[in-house]
Amino acid sequence: MAAGMSAMLMLSVLLSWIPGFGTLVAGIVGGKLASGFGAAFVAALLPGVIIGVLLFFLATLFAGLPIIGFVAGMGGLALAGMQVAALLVGAVIGGLLAS
Repeated sequence: MAAGMSAMLMLSVLLSWIPGFGTLVAGIVGGKLASGFGAAFVAALLPGVIIGVLLFFLATLFAGLPIIGFVAGMGGLALAGMQVAALLVGAVIGGLLAS
C-alpha cells in the first residue's frame, strides 16, 4: 500500500499539468501497485487528505491575519479535495484491474 501511495503522490504531482486525466492515470497506476480494491481506496485517500490538511495548516500559519489564513486554507483544502475525486476513480479502476 505504501508503494501505491507514493506512486500516486509522485505521479499526480508530475502529471498535474494535465487536468483530470493526470490524476486519473496516477490513480490507476497506484491502484495496480496497491494490489486490491480496499488498499487502493485507502492509498488514494490518505495522500489527498494529508496534503489538504497540510495546506490548510500552513496557510493559516503563514498568513498574518488568522481569518484570512483560515479562508485561504479552506481554499487549499477544497483544491486537494477536487484532485482526490479523480484519484479515487483511478484507484478503484486500478485496484479492480490488479485483482
